[in-house]
Amino acid sequence: MSTRALRASDLLLVAAGGALGAVLRHAVDTAAPDTLFPWPTLAINVVGAFVLGLLPALGVVRRSRRVALAVGPGVLGGFTTVSAWAGQVRTLADTGHVGVAGLYLVVTLAAGLGAAALGQWIAPGPEPEGALE
Repeated sequence: MSTRALRASDLLLVAAGGALGAVLRHAVDTAAPDTLFPWPTLAINVVGAFVLGLLPALGVVRRSRRVALAVGPGVLGGFTTVSAWAGQVRTLADTGHVGVAGLYLVVTLAAGLGAAALGQWIAPGPEPEGALE
């Protein structure tokens, strides 16, 4: 693992990507019907895990560290949400839906890990050290 100097331009890329990801997450949340099981957050986190695992397969991400920063920790970091998931699990349990809370907890972990693994399996091997510009 190499260390790189923290640059203001990199922080701006991550911040801009994060803002876009947060807006996308909000759009999914508000467009989805309100149900007991938090399907939108589950879908957001599973799709985000899959895309994050798949990123190395995208040539533009492999060729550009800036695109990788904007899309990975930026867009996908803003799109996915562990805090909302944890809060929803707690709320479900606190309101007497302990079984649903447990199911949601386990399904999110299993589906997220599976989606990330699938994305990594589809993606080619890692680029050699220093391949990103």
